[in-house]
Amino acid sequence: MLPEGSHPCSHCFGFERDFVGNWRCIPLCLRRKLDLCGVKLRLNHWLALTGSQRDQLVLWPDGPDDLAALAAELRQSTAAMADGGVTSLPIPREAPWQHPGAPPAEVSSSAAELGYGLGPDQWNGLSELERFALCKLARPGHDHHNLPAALVELFAPTGASS
Repeated sequence: MLPEGSHPCSHCFGFERDFVGNWRCIPLCLRRKLDLCGVKLRLNHWLALTGSQRDQLVLWPDGPDDLAALAAELRQSTAAMADGGVTSLPIPREAPWQHPGAPPAEVSSSAAELGYGLGPDQWNGLSELERFALCKLARPGHDHHNLPAALVELFAPTGASS
């Protein structure tokens, strides 16, 4: 598990709890950092890293210099892997999750299908990481199995019991 007081950029969601700690999947907080540093880390790369390395990556800060160091670290640590090293991706500059405003159509329509009205007020109340998670979970072609749990987690009434 993550240490108490970890930076918000290292937050793992409750709906990810079945793999937090054993790290059998790449958590969304790290996937956001990977997008921000322009690195495609495949699951086979992730699983080839030690548990300690995976912990370190999840806890990695997300400032500009930190992200550049993250990209360099991943290129170095995966270079000799059997499937080759990480690859580069374009760094998003104007992705919907990077800005408050109106939620993207695919997010609001997916939320509506599940009974959640997601308008600008709700979207603006989310952190960048939370917006990132919803965009990733609602994107076309994704299986969406964690989207209902994410919506419950992010929009459950305050004080609601689980």
